[in-house]
Amino acid sequence: MINKKIRLGDLLVEKGYITQEQLMSALAKQKEFNFAKKIGEIFIDEGYISQKELLKMLATQLKVTFVDLFGEKIDFEKIVVKYPINLLKTAHAIPFKEDEDFIYVATSDPLNYDALENLERTISIKPMKISLAYEEDINVIFKRIETLKKTKVLIDEVKKELQTEGLKKEGEDSAVMRLIRLFISEAIAKRASDIHIEPEDNGRMIVRSRIDGILVENFVFDMEIYHAISSRIKLLGDIDISEKRVPQDGRFSLILFDKPYDFRLSTTPTIFGESIVMRILDREKVLLKLEDLGFDDENLEAFNELITSPHGILLITGPTGSGKTTTLYAALNEIKSISNKVMTAEDPVEYRLPLVQQIQVNEKIGLTFARAIKSFLRQDPDIILIGEIRDHETLDAASQAALTGHLVLSTLHTNDAPGAIPRMVQMGLKPYLISDALIGVVGQRLVRTICPYCKHEIKIQKSQLPKVEKYIKPDAVVYEGKGCSKCDFTGYFGRTMISEIFVLDEESAKLISENANKITLMEHAEKEGKYKPMIYDGMKKVLKGITTIEEVLRVTREH
Repeated sequence: MINKKIRLGDLLVEKGYITQEQLMSALAKQKEFNFAKKIGEIFIDEGYISQKELLKMLATQLKVTFVDLFGEKIDFEKIVVKYPINLLKTAHAIPFKEDEDFIYVATSDPLNYDALENLERTISIKPMKISLAYEEDINVIFKRIETLKKTKVLIDEVKKELQTEGLKKEGEDSAVMRLIRLFISEAIAKRASDIHIEPEDNGRMIVRSRIDGILVENFVFDMEIYHAISSRIKLLGDIDISEKRVPQDGRFSLILFDKPYDFRLSTTPTIFGESIVMRILDREKVLLKLEDLGFDDENLEAFNELITSPHGILLITGPTGSGKTTTLYAALNEIKSISNKVMTAEDPVEYRLPLVQQIQVNEKIGLTFARAIKSFLRQDPDIILIGEIRDHETLDAASQAALTGHLVLSTLHTNDAPGAIPRMVQMGLKPYLISDALIGVVGQRLVRTICPYCKHEIKIQKSQLPKVEKYIKPDAVVYEGKGCSKCDFTGYFGRTMISEIFVLDEESAKLISENANKITLMEHAEKEGKYKPMIYDGMKKVLKGITTIEEVLRVTREH
């Protein structure tokens, strides 16, 4: 146990993180909050120090170790049975292991002496040895414990069912299926896009959901339950239940919340078992309008000009899960009409659009993207959408379609918009063909938006200033979410797009035909006002209070 009492403010002054005047200002603010806010929170809100820097400094000063809780084999059931959860939450502490001499406890608030001493007195069997851990990690562990308590009854039913070889009453859902429905329903209720079922090396499996682009842990089960769940999901997806050595893909549908949902299923063998990912596809999902995607006015105007071009290739770039398909469909929805013919080749068809002829690519029977494009050209379309350009054959077919008078919309995996050009060259398309066919490239990412229910003003952290001073004034007002029940204590609710658009002009087309490198293209485009890196759009949204600096820096890099 830490016995030496240290005043955090004095320690920060001593170490040069803050001045005496800043300490007095923070203490005055704490008084305004009627001491409901910890002094450390105020220091972080004022931008004097980040949580990571604070914990590092405390670990050094208090001579304690820093622990990665996810690297420890924590017995969650033992915690539920042995330790009073309310005391653990008050001390913001997790007992993560025990030996003959000590109970090892991780906390993110080592200066919360009263709560820690109260916890030590209650445990009483052995003295506590304190380690430091991130607050977010401790919150995740508490969620695991709460989830374990919530699902314990259903897990017991599954185990009982397995012992009786899966026998159940006629017409009644099996316990395994009810458990699957439970975690899928919870993921959908939390606006998740994917569900990840992952076996671990500690004899457990975790179920995580991707919510607003970030994976969040929802459930923890033992491997006995994992085998039952994975087998049932593979049966639902109509894939080989006995094959565990190679990746497999499948699909299935369920009615949940009185609505039909499709699930795209992927299994991949890992050293601990099969990792299973289910992509949630809502059939009734409303298509967004272009103005609702998150384009700023300047980029929206440029994008509208590109999608109304009579011919050429327009590419949307970004990593998986960056909203490329949503942008493509919003564009199609904008330009489709009774007077033009639109055809799409997709894998899979995620939205159904009126006045659009949609084809589901099926490589098993030879219906590839390239073959679909060649068949489209005999159908006299005006606009062609290709779900993704993956290879030279598809790229070559797309360029031929663009050069023969069609507008071609597609996606490509590159880190930024100008990077699409060297990628196309790498895929085998001649530079002079690229300069003739390509009209523009959109680079995009999705950033989480600040929760409107717990949004508050903060100052820019000192450690962030060198990264953002080019785009934001040091005294600018920015915002973040504190975390509340509405946003599941993340501080974020929903997502929006940040984007960059590279528009080709005559000079850039000439540079491309001469096989100029990406840097030359970027410098020319920026000079001519035809391109602004994505970080500019991100920082505009920070100043508008839409997202945070951390989010923008997470998905972009400074040029």
